[in-house]
Amino acid sequence: MNHDLSGKRVAILVADGFEQDELVKPREALDEAGAETAVVSPCEKKVKGRKHDRPGKSVKVDLLLNEADPTDFDALLLPGGVQNPDTLRMNESAVRFVKSFFDDHKPVAAICHGPWTLVEADVVRGRRMTSYASIKTDLRNAGANWVDEEVVVDNGLVTSRKPDDIPAFNEKMLEEFAEGRHPGQQGEQAPVEQGAMSVGS
Repeated sequence: MNHDLSGKRVAILVADGFEQDELVKPREALDEAGAETAVVSPCEKKVKGRKHDRPGKSVKVDLLLNEADPTDFDALLLPGGVQNPDTLRMNESAVRFVKSFFDDHKPVAAICHGPWTLVEADVVRGRRMTSYASIKTDLRNAGANWVDEEVVVDNGLVTSRKPDDIPAFNEKMLEEFAEGRHPGQQGEQAPVEQGAMSVGS
């Protein structure tokens, strides 16, 4: 399905150690759909990627985190990798930046370890979502209804488990970003019992 994102600006928040394919491939999909993407980072000039357990390519930083205004963007992409979200969740500016998208009901897509930063922003309670399996307990402890599926959509929040899920992740990301703001996209929601279903979009 084609989704026209012309006129939409998407922030890609990353630090060193991001999983290369989880930034590059979704960004390509966003660019092809007409979105304007910007890599936002606490790192200056470039961020270093990883290709699984090996060094990956570096990506140019378009906007320093302390100069980025979340109100300038329509949606947020959070790639995975282990070091990347672990660094971001310790950065108060990054956590505030992420939380603002939920406060404004804007769509967010996070893959692999990317949801770690969402836990720190306290925006996963009551949300149906997935992630890399090693952080499922963190998400459940933070109040999320974690499921093992290639892509999960819950009111503007798109999550996937790993690089193999990128095709499904990209499709749902484009769909939710094209739809724009979602009233159900917010941090504070009533807890959802494990196994309960949430509205898709």
